[in-house]
Amino acid sequence: MPTTLIDLTGFAAAIFTTAAFIPQAFQSWKTRDLSGVSLSMYSMFTLGVALWLTYGVLMGAWPIIIANIITLSLAGMVLMLKLKHP
Repeated sequence: MPTTLIDLTGFAAAIFTTAAFIPQAFQSWKTRDLSGVSLSMYSMFTLGVALWLTYGVLMGAWPIIIANIITLSLAGMVLMLKLKHP
């Protein structure tokens, strides 16, 4: 498979999976109501995203790097809000 098609597939996956967190982050920021958000799930998820980012950096895989920088920012924001507004 040509590298460009592989990269395009990776970027498409990154866009969809990263965009999925935007509504949760926006709703959490707007309402400060995180009663339905699991602290343990978001803690583990945020750590997992940080590890995926590390993996992407070590592999030099830009779709993974870019997606996980954005996702880590969004998940980190939700996690910080959850810690501040339990």
